Amino acid sequence: MRYALISDIHANLPALEAVLRDIGEQGGVDATYHLGDLVGYAPWPNETVALLRGFHVPGIAGNYDSTVAADYKHCGCKYEDPRQEELSHVSYEWTRRHVNASTKQFLAALSFRIDLRPGGGHAPGPTVILVHGTPTLNTLYWTEDRPDSFCSKMAQHAGARSGDVICFGHTHKPWHREVEGIHFVNTGSVGRPKDGDWRAGYALLDVSGDTPEVEFVRVEYDVERTAKAIEQSDLPDGFAEYLRTGGKPAPADTASV
Repeated sequence: MRYALISDIHANLPALEAVLRDIGEQGGVDATYHLGDLVGYAPWPNETVALLRGFHVPGIAGNYDSTVAADYKHCGCKYEDPRQEELSHVSYEWTRRHVNASTKQFLAALSFRIDLRPGGGHAPGPTVILVHGTPTLNTLYWTEDRPDSFCSKMAQHAGARSGDVICFGHTHKPWHREVEGIHFVNTGSVGRPKDGDWRAGYALLDVSGDTPEVEFVRVEYDVERTAKAIEQSDLPDGFAEYLRTGGKPAPADTASV
């Protein structure tokens, strides 16, 4: 089985359109799943959800999805600096005001976790575990600098064993590591990368062989369409430059609200 895994779209419709088109052109992709954070930071929350529903892409709830659906007090996001924290609250309140009833209902119904058994549940074989942040919370950040002991602890929480794969997003930076025979894959971000590369990102996971194979794919999209739509909305203008630069926040004195 070969899976396309997309995460952290954050209402960036042009990025999602480009990624879905690229997945369709890949060939040999058996299924596509999303790992949450469909909304927030860009002006197309309802359109993004509608497009995923139209393509019948199943997936799980990111922290932004579950907090918007529950009208929680904040998004549970991590902030690069005090200015980014301030802007995140603006984004969250904007998103809560603009999601329609259908979108909110869809977000509320998303699962916390999905387990895939590529070889079927009738026989031993690897499990691919999909979560947003970690197997314990969708707000907890699993960054690449976490030690192997943290990975092992999360694997224990997930009930994973050697040969299994745990896939997640939330940090918007792709990486892959193997610890004690378990593979850990951060899929990166479709709609709001933070690794200095503005292009939309997703992961291809092939579990058809003895060892899982991971490919990180980057896709160019019309970033100016998204940037200009942000600037024409009442979202913070700094979000536009953030996308143009692949996650470098605008200086505090220029990131206007």
